[in-house]
Amino acid sequence: MTRLLTVRKRAKKNKPTFKRQDYKRKKLKTKWLRPKGKDSKLKRGEKPRGRVPSTGYSSPKAVRSLNPHGFKEKLVFKPTDIEGLNPKTDAAIIGATVGKKKRTEIIKMADQKKVQVINK
Repeated sequence: MTRLLTVRKRAKKNKPTFKRQDYKRKKLKTKWLRPKGKDSKLKRGEKPRGRVPSTGYSSPKAVRSLNPHGFKEKLVFKPTDIEGLNPKTDAAIIGATVGKKKRTEIIKMADQKKVQVINK
């Protein structure tokens, strides 16, 4: 698992920023849109006009939904939600709408169960 995480980290470092074909126009944003013109060299891949997103840039399937430490992130809104988490594979994220009182209860419960809380 740790080997796959390092593979993902290395792949993300080498991933280019994909620019749309008309990125030089001020009105258009830099968000990627697939080139659709019939004579587009970027679409056909004839000349080096820039990189196009493809499946080769994706991370390994086993680590795709994991955070950089190798845990699956689960949202927690009440202390009883921590009971269903596995401390070896899951990490808890306390919801934004949880108040101070319930937050401290969740952190205490997580310490007892030895579950990692990302946003203490």
